[in-house]
Parts: sequence; C-alpha cells; structure tokens
Amino acid sequence: MAHPLTDKITQQLAQQQATGLLRQRKLLGFGTDTNVINVDFSHNDYLGLASSVELAQALYQGALTYGVGSKASPLVSGYGAAHQLLEQKLCDITGHQACMLFCSGFSANSALMKTLFTSTDVVIADKLVHASIIDGIVDSGAKLVRYLHNDIDSAAHLLAKHPNNVLITESVFSMDGDSAPIKALSALCQQHNSWLIVDDAHGFGVVDLHGCAAITAKQADIQVVTFGKALGCQGAAILASQDIIDFLVANARHYIYSTALSPANAYLAFSAIEFIEKSPHLPSQLNGNIALFRRLSTEAGIKLTASQTAIQPIIIGDNSLTMAVAESLALKGFKVGAIRSPTVPAGRARLRITLNAQHSPAQITQLVAQLALLLTDLSIENQ
Repeated sequence: MAHPLTDKITQQLAQQQATGLLRQRKLLGFGTDTNVINVDFSHNDYLGLASSVELAQALYQGALTYGVGSKASPLVSGYGAAHQLLEQKLCDITGHQACMLFCSGFSANSALMKTLFTSTDVVIADKLVHASIIDGIVDSGAKLVRYLHNDIDSAAHLLAKHPNNVLITESVFSMDGDSAPIKALSALCQQHNSWLIVDDAHGFGVVDLHGCAAITAKQADIQVVTFGKALGCQGAAILASQDIIDFLVANARHYIYSTALSPANAYLAFSAIEFIEKSPHLPSQLNGNIALFRRLSTEAGIKLTASQTAIQPIIIGDNSLTMAVAESLALKGFKVGAIRSPTVPAGRARLRITLNAQHSPAQITQLVAQLALLLTDLSIENQ
C-alpha cells in the first residue's frame, strides 16, 4: 500500500510537469555551436567578482587566518574577529549603528520578519516583495497588507489607514528590475510614524557604495543586504539601530540555533567590499553594458520594460513559449533565466536576462541577435 505522502508527491509532480511549472536543477552547460560565445546571462554576479582571482585569494587568506568553519552558533563560540570586521565595515558604509550576519538573504529576511512581528502587528509591503519576506510575515502571524507595486499613492493610503507600523520594499526588484522610490517612501513613513525596511539584495554594491544612490540609515530603519549578488560570494546581513540588533540577537531563532556564517566567507565579503571601493570602473562597465543591451534590443524590435538596472526582463507571457526560447538560446550557447508563475504572475512569464560588468560588447550583441531571431522564428511578439 502506497504511503499518502508518496501519492501526494507523485500527483503534484505530474501536475507541475503537465502545466510546464516543474522546477528542476540543471547542471550549467552550453551549446556546441563554435560560432557562438558560450556565456551566462542568468546569474546575479553583477560585477563579475564570483570568479575573480583577487577574491579567490581573499578566501584562501581568510581561511588561513580565521578558519574554514565557524564551528558553532554566534551565541556560543561562532562569532569571531572576521565577523566583527565585516559588520563594522557594513556599518561604516551605511551609517547604521549595528549589524548581524546570516548565511543567506532568505534566512535573514525570514528571521527578521518572524522575530520582529507578532499577531498584533500590521505590516505594509509592496505587492512584489520577495518570497522570503512574505513567508516570514505569514509565519509571524502579523496582518499583511500590500500596496500596488511602486505606487506612492497606494502606499500613502495604507500608511494613513495603518499608522505607527512598518512598510517594506525592495530597493531593486528581483524579477522586474525596477527601483523603488526610496526617498518618497522614507518621507511617507516618517510622516506616519512608521518604520521603513528595505531589502537591498539587488541594489547593494551595484551602485556607488558611498554615493547618493546607496541606501543608508537616514532612509531605512532596517536594511537587509546580501553578499551573493554584487559581492560575488555568500551570506547576508541585517543593519539597524543597536537596540533592534540587540533584540534580534537575543530572540531570532535562525540566529540562535544555526551555525554562524563561515569566518572565511565573512572575510571574503569584507574583501569584496574593499575591492569594489577600489574599482569604480566596475559599476561603470555594468552601466555601459545595460545601455548597450537596451539600445540593441530596441533597434532589433524587442520590447523592453522600464528597468534601467542589470535585470532586464523580456516578457513572453506563455510558460511553454518562454521555456522554448530559453532552451533554444541555451543550444546556441546563451544561458538565460526562464521565470514562470508563481514566481511571477500568471501570464507574465519572462526571460530574466541579467547583465554583468564582465560581459563583452560582442557577447551582448550576439545574445540580442539570437534572441531577435528566435522571437521572429517562433512568431512571438513579446509584451
């Protein structure tokens, strides 16, 4: 007799397969056409640091100096000099008083929401915030109300209705690539005595770390940054006032009961920040590649969204067609993300093309040419 869970698993996998929504791991690989450059346009390594020799050497030095593993939770014996060094660096950059580290952005967001909120709280969030934020709020028992994406009037209406609470947004939205109006949202929150929490995963480090485009303590009461995007490594941090961090350290179950971020990885993230500070040409190269992709796409008749960031969605709409285009591009040597519901709304499936500072003009030119050709061959008019 089959176990009920076996039946459930079998049925759900079959349903996902039939609807084109089955997610599967794929070993990174490319096509065999020697006339096409094999290149990845799917990842979040925006500055191209994940494979840099400089950071490989920093990881090695960090492991030799501080150790490979942290060996325990931060509240036992897993919090060391490398962690403190990174936390202080992040505070210096953002102006926040205190910081705490996590092994991933998902765990940081989940811990923050589940620890900070209870069933007595109302949380106002942008309609398109990350799944980790939504899951954490749901687990906390708080009431979640959502304003229209990047809509100041909608946010203002909910803040007026629910003052003295919290509003949450991303800085750069991971699927659409557009940027939140942080300055206006911060002013609204101050007007309604509410905190502003910013998930800065896809913004931190991509623009000038110390410039006006960076999120700081003057704009966000709580800021979540991750190291797996612009920094090219692993981990995440929550930045806030000393009182907030003290409260989270003492109460966040993710932090209390989980082995701390590797000290070698903490030192690596610190080194990545220092490397970016000394390499202002990297964000400039990225911005140049974004401009080139958008110009070539427009000239080729490919419809683009308003995104001015490294995340450039090409909205196809249909799940199967989106997968077909992505698979065809892979055969030609171009890896792009194929994003379907429920990650994005039904009917809004898209190619998620992400650019980085290391892409060459030739690679971008060939990608656009192949994409335009495939859209024409498949009679697809993207949205």
